Amino acid sequence: MTKHSPEYKILMLGRILGGISTSLLFSAFESWLVAEHFKRGFEAQWLSLTFSKAVFLGNGLIAIISGLVANLLADSLSLGPVSPFDTAACVLALGMAIILYTWSENYGDASENRSLLDQFKGAASTIASDEKIALLGAIQSLFEGSMYTFVFLWTPALSPNDEEIPHGFIFATFMLSSMIGSSLASRLLARSSVRAEIYLQLVFLVSGITLLSPIVINLFTTSRGEKGGSMTMAGQLQLFVFCIFEVCVGIFWPSIMKLRSQYVPEESRSTILNFFRIPVNIFVCVVLYNVNAFPITIMFGMCAIFLFMAAVLQKRLMVAA
Repeated sequence: MTKHSPEYKILMLGRILGGISTSLLFSAFESWLVAEHFKRGFEAQWLSLTFSKAVFLGNGLIAIISGLVANLLADSLSLGPVSPFDTAACVLALGMAIILYTWSENYGDASENRSLLDQFKGAASTIASDEKIALLGAIQSLFEGSMYTFVFLWTPALSPNDEEIPHGFIFATFMLSSMIGSSLASRLLARSSVRAEIYLQLVFLVSGITLLSPIVINLFTTSRGEKGGSMTMAGQLQLFVFCIFEVCVGIFWPSIMKLRSQYVPEESRSTILNFFRIPVNIFVCVVLYNVNAFPITIMFGMCAIFLFMAAVLQKRLMVAA
């Protein structure tokens, strides 16, 4: 609703509320699902399949449909850039009604009755005392930090000279690639002989190599596009490599959710998941603040280094597990 105001302070309030909502989205839903899953006595293996379907349908298919609806409302129907936000508010209200009337509440352990500060202290103590949880948090921060930085960098990477590129089509292609990744992850997680701790090492290595591609392509290609022109051959090659990165993102999400359900304790899962997001947000803020100070290739190189570090930490997690 704040998007309807031209006042900066009100818009900033909306972003603060959006930040709170995002923290809830990435912690409360997963915590509720894991608790409810085991409370109903379901098999642990089914949880992996649920995560894979959530990423396939939610992060993939629904994201594509949402993008098309937003484009229809804002451009085709000429309702303006605020109309997709109004539509999203209606969808969220519907989701709230469904959750309120069909989901059972999970209050956690009411006997403990700990204050908010005690919960944060307990979560910090758990992370510090358990190497596997600390490694999991570091791995997640490194990968997500690189992924969110990629979100801001792919447009200038594909149109360095302000070429005319089909943003909507490219976004849909990325989401389709992510769906392919989540489908691969569901097949991997369904096999008891395959462990996420092992194949995620390869996923992080491939991700790092794909984000090095802008440096390599920039070194070995001489074609330069024109402002307002079509995407160059180098840009098309870059798009293909970025799609491979999105496949890795699709594999990452259900796999990391599975690992969190294994290693993060039930009693402090939501708090620990939000702790994991703190370094991610700091990293992205620092990168965006300095985005004009460094060439885009340096930014991609830094993200690639972080992904290689995640691969090393993933190997350490496998040993610790």
